[in-house]
Amino acid sequence: MRNLYALLLVVLFLPSCLQDDIVRSYTYYRPVFKTTAAVRAEIRSSEPIELENPGKIYFKNGYVFLNELYRGVHIIDIRNIKQPRIVSFVKIPGCVDIAVRGNILYADMYTDLIALDISNPLDIKKTTIIEGVFPNRMPYSRDTGKIVADWIRVDTTVREKDYSSWLRSMDVGAIMLGGMRGNVSSSSNSNGVGGSMARFALSRDRLYTVGLSELQVFNTSVAEKPQFVSKQHIGWSIETIFPFDNYLFVGSNTGMYIFDATNKDNPVQKSRFEHARVCDPVISDGEYAYVTLRSGNMCAGFTNQLDVLYVKDVSNPILIRSYPMTNPHGLSKDGNTLFICEGADGLKVLDATEAGNIKTLNLLKGFHTYDVIALGGIALVSATDGLYLVDYTDPKNPSITSSIKIKN
Repeated sequence: MRNLYALLLVVLFLPSCLQDDIVRSYTYYRPVFKTTAAVRAEIRSSEPIELENPGKIYFKNGYVFLNELYRGVHIIDIRNIKQPRIVSFVKIPGCVDIAVRGNILYADMYTDLIALDISNPLDIKKTTIIEGVFPNRMPYSRDTGKIVADWIRVDTTVREKDYSSWLRSMDVGAIMLGGMRGNVSSSSNSNGVGGSMARFALSRDRLYTVGLSELQVFNTSVAEKPQFVSKQHIGWSIETIFPFDNYLFVGSNTGMYIFDATNKDNPVQKSRFEHARVCDPVISDGEYAYVTLRSGNMCAGFTNQLDVLYVKDVSNPILIRSYPMTNPHGLSKDGNTLFICEGADGLKVLDATEAGNIKTLNLLKGFHTYDVIALGGIALVSATDGLYLVDYTDPKNPSITSSIKIKN
């Protein structure tokens, strides 16, 4: 997961000679502080804004909910797949995870869980705030009682010899980058569909969330008034959670966990499959679990592969086969068609009819993919430069139907 508070190495360097000094160009984002009360008062629908830094995706009844990292959520109408359009934006500072049940959007706002009524995307309203349930997502604050409400982009150039003193003079909360990138749902309390990179998972009338080491349960039987139920320590370096039937598949840096959630409020670990220390999104179709392992960035190790495990006996997952990959991220499965986001390589489409003999059908290039949701002929793909709708009615010849690109 991309860390909000780390100073990231700049990708783009523009050196030039100026009196024997190297000059480098940087883009960074300076934090804007407000009181918690002021930030909460601004959580409401607003006019659409352009994409700048898209994150996780969620789908519900013809609408895509696309996280704008640490700033909020875009609500995108894709009922006309050839002309998707952003209809609204809800400002939620610190937001990185989302889920939708009925007409209610759940999102994290730093340490808090908030529920919003999205029946009318032009008039979104807060219904519930549960404070302090995500303690590891503390906002950076130099002033007591204030949190980061927004980020202002700043472009600058610095001489190499002055770099160290310039960096020390910056607000350490800044993020440095080489560049950034009708009714919403039915009235019933049905759950939407999330991507494989999610830390939020809806199953029946419960919301399950994972943090660095814990699994938490929230009762959403009254969708607009979620209630905290329980919390349990489940390991370390937890990354993702994926629900299937009464089971929860949890990915971590060191392995995959399977939990039995028959008792909705007290999921019980049934098994664990260990692997090399790498990032680990996971999905399942009930018979097999598909786990992508990748290296790079915050993911230690050097493994890039797809592991397929037989999980019919959840107490004893068995590795069927490992397939080499380039740098796999999110994944999704529709019938026998498997989709894997291969990062800079694009979107890989595979025939998974035989778990022990998965074959590549196509590799759709031209975008840097992050996560995917397959929806019966149309795949929603979150990429570094925007949201893509991919037609895979012919899996051997997928094509981009439409897209919404980032601002810059």
